[in-house]
Amino acid sequence: MLTSDKRHYGQFCGLAAALDIIGERWTLLIVRELIIAPARFHEIQSHLPGIGPNLLTDRLKALGARGILEAEPVPGDARGKRYRLTPVGEQLREPLLYFSRWGMRFLTDEDAKTGMTSSAWGFFALQAMIQGRPVPDVRESYEFRIDDDVFHIVVADGKAAAQRGPAEKPVIVVRTSAETFVRIGAELISPFDAVVTGGLSLEGDPAAVLRCTQLMGLSARPERDSTGVS
Repeated sequence: MLTSDKRHYGQFCGLAAALDIIGERWTLLIVRELIIAPARFHEIQSHLPGIGPNLLTDRLKALGARGILEAEPVPGDARGKRYRLTPVGEQLREPLLYFSRWGMRFLTDEDAKTGMTSSAWGFFALQAMIQGRPVPDVRESYEFRIDDDVFHIVVADGKAAAQRGPAEKPVIVVRTSAETFVRIGAELISPFDAVVTGGLSLEGDPAAVLRCTQLMGLSARPERDSTGVS
């Protein structure tokens, strides 16, 4: 057992054991960054405003000691290294995507005004939005241009997957900002209203637009109540 100054719950319970490892502040956000893509130290820190370099170093060491992440050399940089999730760490992907989707309902307009966002988090949000949703019986792809980032959804053989980069032959192309994209996922604005206000543009087959929005869980969803919870 690892020795640490960190408090432990002292419970013979799987959830408590998991929280002993990933329940510290910033830890799951570090994992989020590595779910998106392997990253260098400074890349992780740039997406976590408020975390100091010493604390980030401690969190990375703790996750490495538990076998959740590992460091690997950077091609073309003999002294550089980047962090990636191990197979054990990758097992956090699905539960964290569901957790992220659950948390979207609690985002507010004030969060959108004052909080940082990024196109990479838009890619993470997209993965969360399609996780476990019914998949249309088609073979097609939907491309998203979020700020300067590009990613897409591939639908084939009853499965849907989000991938980085442009789609080969997208049936629709969506253009918007990271903030608007997350606001749509959080149901703070509908895709229709985003189009009307000029915050989002859509090109392509209207039927495919409908299939895509349904896959993302954006159709026939209840409006929030005054607490922001749907």
